[in-house]
This record gives sequence, C-alpha cells and structure tokens, in this order.
Amino acid sequence: MAKIISVHSFRGGTGKSNTTANLATLLALAGKRVGVIDTDIHSPGIHVIFGLQEESVEFTLNDYLWGRCRIEQAAREVVSWPEERLPNGEPRGRVILIPSSVRAGEIARILRDGYDVGLLTDGFRALIRELDLDYLFIDTHPGVNEETLLSIALSDTLLLIMRPDNQDFQGTAVTVELARRLEVNDLQIIVNKVPPGMDVDLLRAQVEAAYKAQVVGLLPLDGDIARLGSAGIFAMRFPDHPLTRGLQQVADHFLT
Repeated sequence: MAKIISVHSFRGGTGKSNTTANLATLLALAGKRVGVIDTDIHSPGIHVIFGLQEESVEFTLNDYLWGRCRIEQAAREVVSWPEERLPNGEPRGRVILIPSSVRAGEIARILRDGYDVGLLTDGFRALIRELDLDYLFIDTHPGVNEETLLSIALSDTLLLIMRPDNQDFQGTAVTVELARRLEVNDLQIIVNKVPPGMDVDLLRAQVEAAYKAQVVGLLPLDGDIARLGSAGIFAMRFPDHPLTRGLQQVADHFLT
C-alpha cells in the first residue's frame, strides 16, 4: 500500500522542495518507487533540483488538470540506477516526477481561472496505481490554499518543514491547527536550517511540546547546500555530509 506524504511549510524559504527531492532520492536508493508531484502550481521549482529541462517536458500537471492528458502521461523518471542493485539483489528504486508548468501563460491561467481541485484526488490515486508507487510525495504551495488543504486531508503523513524562527513558529501553529481540524493522524516535523551552536535537544523539546508532534529531523544550516543552488540532489553530491546524514535519518524513519 503506497504512502502519501504531503510536505508543507507555512512560509517560503524553508527548504521544502530541496528536502522533498532529497528524501525521495534516498528512498529510491533504498529500492523504493517514489513519485513526486509538484502542486506548487503558482511557483513551481522542484524540477530544477532534479535537472529536468523544460524543453524535454511534453505534459505537466497543468495539462492533466485541464483535460489534455492522463496524469501518468505527465510523469518523468528523474532518478534511477538501472544497473545497480541492493545487497539483497533487488534493484534500486526510482524517482518519478510530475512537474507543474513554468510557462508564464499557463501560470497566469491558473491564477485567473483556477481549476477543479477535486481532480487532484483522482490524480493521486491514478499515479499510485499506474506507476506502482511505494511513496507519493506532494510538494505543496507554501501557506494555505484550497489544493494544500486537499493534499493534507488526503495524506497519510503531513511532514511540516520549519526553521527555528519566530515567524515560522507562529505560521506552523496555524498549519498544525488546520491539520488537527482535518483529522490528520500522522503529523511530523523537520526543523531545517538550524544554526550552529543552537541547543538541538532543547529545540526539539520546545517544538514537540508546542505542536504535540514528533520532530523527525533537525537539519543544520550549511553553506554547501546554498552554494549548490538547487543544481542537483544534495545527498548524491555530498553523501558523507552532516546534512545528508540528517536527511538519511529521516528517510530511514519512513522506511521503518
């Protein structure tokens, strides 16, 4: 049974898309078939991290929402290891991305006309069925809108990304309250961009007490990921980096 994980943050700049891309890749490295769908239709960007070029994309999520294609026709394999196998002989997994359009006219149409949000429900289920997924990550639009609320309601897990910042603390509280009202059973938190010298044990205790949710990762603020500038999967470029080790702990959490 595939697991649907919505990755969300109340504000932009938390590292949500980078975290999503890296977790999906680490799960694929462990042999899982992972789908990633970019529902940040107003400002899509996760395709850049995966190195997917606009000219190579025939269909996007926008095309599915406007009835131009089936949702699986918008799927593109972005990470795989065709010749590599796990120690038990099983093949490595793969990451399959459903991007949103970066064309200005199509983004403007979404802003002007909207779309039938209910189509996302059918789309998520079709992706899991047609692509035989183990996990489906939903990279959401920051803040609160209709498609975000729907994604949260349909998810098995809501993974909230926040920074140790007072604005993030307040905004995350809003999201947590909405998630409780939507009866989300599994709410988990990653605190990202933790500055050096901060007491991580105290920070974990404060966040868990404030939101009554498990902190599954505390990821360090680091210049290497800023220098990479979304030009690739950080965990693959820097496999022994402290940030990669933190991401791997979160991926292992989802594997258990």
